[in-house]
Amino acid sequence: MANTIHVDIVSAEGQIFSGEASMVFAPGSQGELGIAPRHAPLLTTLKAGEVRVQSEGQAEQVFYVGGGVMEVQPHQVSVLADTAARAQDLDEAAAVAARQRAEEAVRGRTDKMEIAEAQAELLRAVAQLKAIQSLRKKR
Repeated sequence: MANTIHVDIVSAEGQIFSGEASMVFAPGSQGELGIAPRHAPLLTTLKAGEVRVQSEGQAEQVFYVGGGVMEVQPHQVSVLADTAARAQDLDEAAAVAARQRAEEAVRGRTDKMEIAEAQAELLRAVAQLKAIQSLRKKR
């Protein structure tokens, strides 16, 4: 137990993951974060990307989060995601289509708010595709 940290990943849809890990990697708003057991307390926002959970003797698990908040305590990591899914549950064709729609929306907008919304959607679609590609490389 001393060499693990408990991880919970939840979204509005429900709990995605709950278990022990030896290391957790998450897309913090200021860059990639690596969380090990007994990490100092931390509260940060997350950007769209992949959360990777490593456990001794098990394959790394990859999850997509569409942003959110992460709280770290010495023996607990809680990821409260806007949206979340296991990488293997993501639909690559839907992510590619979403990326194409977002790219078109960015090109076709003149209002700054509309451009920002379209860019955020583009980032989420690209993050989903990266999570899918990351999972594919591990297989």
